[in-house]
Amino acid sequence: MTQPPSRRSVLAAGAATAATVAVTNFAIAPAAQAAAPELPDGISRDKVLIIGMDGLRADRLEAADAPNLKSMMAKGTFAKSLLYTNPMAPTVSGCGWSTISTGVWPDKHNVMDNTFEGSRFDTYPGLLARLAQVKPGLSTYAAVDWVPLDESGVITSGADAKLVLPTHNAANDAQIAAEAESVIRKQNPDAMFIYFGNTDQTAHDVGTGPEYMEAITGQDAHVGKLWAAIKSRPTYSDERWTVIVTTDHGHVDAGGHGGSSWEERQTFILAQGPGIEAGLRPIDTRLVDVVPTVFEQLGLPVDSDWDLDGRPLQERTGDPFDALQGKLKTRADETGIPAGVLGYTHTAPSGWSVINSAMGTGGVTEWRGWTFTTNEFWSRTQRDQWRELNVRARGVFAVADSDEWSDKAFSGQFESTLVSPAYGYLSGRSRITVKFMTHYRQADKQTAKVLVSFNAGPPQEIKSYTSDVIAQQQSIEVPIPDGATSAHVRFQYTGDNDFYWVVDRFQFYAS
Repeated sequence: MTQPPSRRSVLAAGAATAATVAVTNFAIAPAAQAAAPELPDGISRDKVLIIGMDGLRADRLEAADAPNLKSMMAKGTFAKSLLYTNPMAPTVSGCGWSTISTGVWPDKHNVMDNTFEGSRFDTYPGLLARLAQVKPGLSTYAAVDWVPLDESGVITSGADAKLVLPTHNAANDAQIAAEAESVIRKQNPDAMFIYFGNTDQTAHDVGTGPEYMEAITGQDAHVGKLWAAIKSRPTYSDERWTVIVTTDHGHVDAGGHGGSSWEERQTFILAQGPGIEAGLRPIDTRLVDVVPTVFEQLGLPVDSDWDLDGRPLQERTGDPFDALQGKLKTRADETGIPAGVLGYTHTAPSGWSVINSAMGTGGVTEWRGWTFTTNEFWSRTQRDQWRELNVRARGVFAVADSDEWSDKAFSGQFESTLVSPAYGYLSGRSRITVKFMTHYRQADKQTAKVLVSFNAGPPQEIKSYTSDVIAQQQSIEVPIPDGATSAHVRFQYTGDNDFYWVVDRFQFYAS
């Protein structure tokens, strides 16, 4: 599934010849002579610049000579996020940029490759198209040097003006940076989405070694020029600028992507602006968070009917499992996970408990009973068993994984129950609603049941799983019996070298 180095050039060449240059909504002119298009005058003091850097691995960024991006890390928030893999979608650009620009995962936007065939941008439009719908008066600009990002509309649709160059390389990135700098200095844009592709092309050509690191340094210089342009504006002191840098996928060391390795799945969001905490390194951020972050920074509401998967970068989950971040430990038996990665604990959150009285003995230490873990730690235990598809979990989540537990000598079966706190204040209410995110894979022998107990009485089953449920939100309503004043919820899982069950973002309501 690795993307060959020439594929994207072929796609671009099929849509534009080498002579094609600056394309705006006004005119077409030779690249060297093209002038920045004239945008309508902006209307907002809140302004956002999104910079997409294709195929930029987060770990290589951290190691690079990139003073401007490092400054943003110190003054803003740097959040890593791992991608899905097949069968949800491969780690290629069409899927990645669609996820970034729409704010939803591939199972919604339906972009499965670089052709963009079957996309659902009518339901889940790209960012600038969404802004044009919500606030048409905003002045917007886009620039890309990978033509499918324009032809599909995922980046450029909705822009008041755009620059589209035929293929990505250092020279075209520089032209994009120069025109974007001119727009910022001489005009009054409100939202800009620009794309640099040389990091991706360099990785395809020569891997992620020294030349790739130099490409990062080159794109970092563009970032510095754009920040300088922002700060040079005569109205800068009266404006509130946010700059967001992000990427669509990573690369294997030798170059290439599309597969399921940790290196290919690496993405990040780096943001600096009003209300964005300096120096923060959250673990509960996902790639879909770019769109709601832009709306937050522009002071625009997000409509729940849009069905976005993201949330603002500065918003924490409030999930009880995320309180365990400080208790996470490094590996015990999972030797395939790097030694320094913090990622699991058996300590339950305050008020929660795990019942392991019927749990078998032995097995892999990390997964003995319900475990609290992270996407990076858990998904790296074993590739291509759909752990990578657990995209709607955030931060720390709970998992019962009989498959991984049984990878070391054991006796008996996996049987473990996760128990919530007791929730009171049910008097005078008619029903409870239990909400959570689940990611479940079914195997022949395993069982997965949600149970509720009122007034500490016998648990009653309210839902069971008998087939795969891939990264979905759940909502279960249960009538409150007469006289009930409290309730707690149980997640009971049994298995024997089967698969797994993830639970996250638990919520309990009484109405």
